[in-house]
Order: sequence, then structure tokens, then C-alpha cells
Amino acid sequence: MKNQRITLPDDDHRVLPFRPRDVAHLPSAEDGARPSATILPFRREAPQLAHDPEESSRDEAQGDFRHRMLTNVAALVLTVGLALVGIWLATSIAEMRRTQDCVLMGRNDCATIAAPR
Repeated sequence: MKNQRITLPDDDHRVLPFRPRDVAHLPSAEDGARPSATILPFRREAPQLAHDPEESSRDEAQGDFRHRMLTNVAALVLTVGLALVGIWLATSIAEMRRTQDCVLMGRNDCATIAAPR
């Protein structure tokens, strides 16, 4: 059986409109329903506040900034910790390798022994 490929002419291009998932449109007035409006079914509407909305947005932005900075510091500490553990592991493996090579050569003075004081 031969492979059959679908060939489309070069002038057959279609552009699909983008519609976000969280935005739904109500039926328009032409359909005999309410006037068209946009609703957000997956998001809750914020309660109306008596104070300045710009002040709350500044508080949220400051809280977001603080949270991001704390997350960045935690990531930096984790990265530095992993790097230090990796360096320690590499040096200990290299020291064990040197000791093993010394023992396999038949030498007796491979390990350093600390003398009691």
C-alpha cells in the first residue's frame, strides 16, 4: 500500500480566531436575549470596596513583589546549598580514589592517621 499524502494548494490558508477559555459571550440582543456582555465564569468577581482601588492594587503589587523576592532568595539558598554539597562530594570521591589507588599499588602509608596528643 502506498503512502498517500494530502496536498493542499498554497492559496488555501485559514486563520482561526483566538478566544480565551475563561471568557464567554452571552447571546446578543439580535438573538432576542439580553444585550451582549462578557462574563468570566471561572473567576469570582471582586467585592466592591469602599476605599481607593489603586491603594489595594499597590498593596497587591507590593505583596507580589515581596513573595517573588522571598521565592528568589529561597531558590538562591537552595542552589548554593546544592553547589556546596556537589563540591564536597566531588572532593571526597577524589580523596577516596587517591587512597584506593595507593592501596592497589601495594603501599602501606596511604591513609593519614592522626596521632593522639
